[in-house]
Formats: sequence, C-alpha cells, structure tokens
Amino acid sequence: MCLGNICRSPLLEAVARARFARAGRDWHVASCGTGGWHAGEGADPRAVRIGQERGYALQAHRARQLAAADYQHFDLLLAADADNLAELERRAPRDSAGRVDLALRRAGLAAPLEVPDPYYGGVRDFARVVDLAEQVADGLLRRLACGHTAASECDAEGRRP
Repeated sequence: MCLGNICRSPLLEAVARARFARAGRDWHVASCGTGGWHAGEGADPRAVRIGQERGYALQAHRARQLAAADYQHFDLLLAADADNLAELERRAPRDSAGRVDLALRRAGLAAPLEVPDPYYGGVRDFARVVDLAEQVADGLLRRLACGHTAASECDAEGRRP
C-alpha cells in the first residue's frame, strides 16, 4: 500500500504477482492506497513504462482506496513507508496485530525500510522502486515459504531459526 495507488504499490503488486507465479505460488496479491483521489485511474504512465521494460504488466491496474474488508480478506497488509503504515495501523481492527507491517521489513531487508515515492522524480526513481519491489517479492517468497507470515519466525533465507 502507498498513498495514491498509482506508483509504488502498483509496481510492488505487479512484481510480486509475477515473481510469486514464477515460483509456483498461487497467492492473491492486490494493492491500494490510503487516499482515494486516484480511485479508478490507471497506474502512473512512468510506472507502466518501467514495469513494461522490466517485464511486469501494469496496464490493467486501476487505483483503489484501502477498504475495511481488506483487513479480513488479506493475511498481510504491507505499506511502502512509515506514513502509510501509520494510517494502516490507525484504521486496523483489533484483530490485525502481526499482519500489518512495512513491506521491506516484512521481506527481511534491514535497510532501507521504506520504498521512496517516485512521483516527483524521474525514470531512475521508478527503476529504484522496481529494484526494491523485486527484493520485497523475493524476500517474502523466502520467508513465507517456511510457513509463517511473521518475519521474525524465519531467518533471511526463509528457514525457521
């Protein structure tokens, strides 16, 4: 999840969807934003372009806002940055403990912990988001492969400590 669901989170979703499928995982992945002002719009054209260049499809993406049902529908709710994490936590029902986190932290990365917003940047900024999205997807594959959703229950290689 990110702010408007047109840059970071669609890239994170597209990369995760593709990499999970390549790994034979049939996990449901979706993205959303904490804000609703872009609802129904496609991904930012720069995100679509860099995604396409790197082999990830974003053409069908339509932005949507976080919904209360997302907390019941998804096992994990992962934010791109601390501000969106705070909003995700603020809206979370009491039974969401342990399922809400930063995407990079849950994937086992020590730094950076936030996926930077490329919206006011250039091609290089969007490419950096794809790089981080690939690290998130690969880290989640390793960690979730050990059978747990909590990052602390698996080491960086996806093994139980």
